[in-house]
Amino acid sequence: MISSFENFDDIRPCYDPEAYETLQKLIKDPLFMRLVNHLWPGMTTEEVAKKAEHVTTTMGFQKEFMHPAIRKIVERSSDGLTCEGFENLDPKQSYLFIANHRDILLDSAILQILLVEHGFDTSEITFGDNLMEKGFITNFGKLNRMFTVLREGTGRELYDISKKLSAYIRHTITKKKVSVWIAQRNGRTKDGVDQTQTGLLKMLNISGSESFSKNFAALHIVPISISYEYEPCDFLKVQEAYLSSLHTKYVKAPGEDLNSIITGVTSPKGRIHLTMGEPISNDVLQLVESIPNENDKIKQLTALIDQQIYQNYKLWPSNYIACDVLERSQTYADFYTPTEKETFLKDAHSKISKLQGDTETLLNLFLKIYANPVKSKILQTV
Repeated sequence: MISSFENFDDIRPCYDPEAYETLQKLIKDPLFMRLVNHLWPGMTTEEVAKKAEHVTTTMGFQKEFMHPAIRKIVERSSDGLTCEGFENLDPKQSYLFIANHRDILLDSAILQILLVEHGFDTSEITFGDNLMEKGFITNFGKLNRMFTVLREGTGRELYDISKKLSAYIRHTITKKKVSVWIAQRNGRTKDGVDQTQTGLLKMLNISGSESFSKNFAALHIVPISISYEYEPCDFLKVQEAYLSSLHTKYVKAPGEDLNSIITGVTSPKGRIHLTMGEPISNDVLQLVESIPNENDKIKQLTALIDQQIYQNYKLWPSNYIACDVLERSQTYADFYTPTEKETFLKDAHSKISKLQGDTETLLNLFLKIYANPVKSKILQTV
């Protein structure tokens, strides 16, 4: 089924032979130097040009430019990054990383630096076409091994888009032998519930030409959990959730996604933890295969992915505090100090005061972002 979509030029990242020329175009764009000031503060135009001369592959761009930039962002805006689970993986194997989605840029960017630091190649990354504006942003994304997910079209067009995206992901993992990162849902979670959309797995299955279990076994699915002590853009998510709750279609303002990216990069995040789950095994997939109904198979595989994401999500004092405040209890008081509670609530009220809407409702939405991971994890252990 992949042969129908041999030409992926409209969605694929740069090929290695295109990397040098693409980067040379980028560094001549005035927007690039503005980006340099944020990502590589202190680096001069001459230093950028000299470093760019040595970049001849997309992997080279990530190692020379992006890895130090993301490491610097983590250093400046967090209290440390930890990880676990890389021992579950084989550096010679390509995987489909299905991850919870909390920040537009950092979720996948942090994975890339950890992959390199643990002896793996970086992965390709899905990126919504709403973020891939023509020109500079598109070139920057494609050079950074991002491929485009098209999200607009008629019902028939969206089906064809899904078929092509599915074929490209399968082609990348099975033929190119390159791993892929994809979020478990369209858009970041706004309520702290990390739930995989069944539509994602249906899309992935379209390009398979064998049995259900073999189609998914070929993708080597690995669930990933990333958790931030202080959620990137938490107050922006609250405002969007509040306006959506008024039964009006939420329409993003021009530049809103870019503002979310900058806010996510620059805002304090406390501690950050990423856990690589265990690959979904052939034995497990064959058990799912025994379920008679196709939709029920998808639901069961979705549940298995969610189970790992929930269980591997690292809970912070902020999560336990929010849960206790919401439930007016002291159930989790052993997991935080009075000072941590005071600091968290002071921060919450400060952010909420800048938003439009009923204060109590806004605070409730804010607390749910942090409390729901506790509830999700508890449900998996019951």
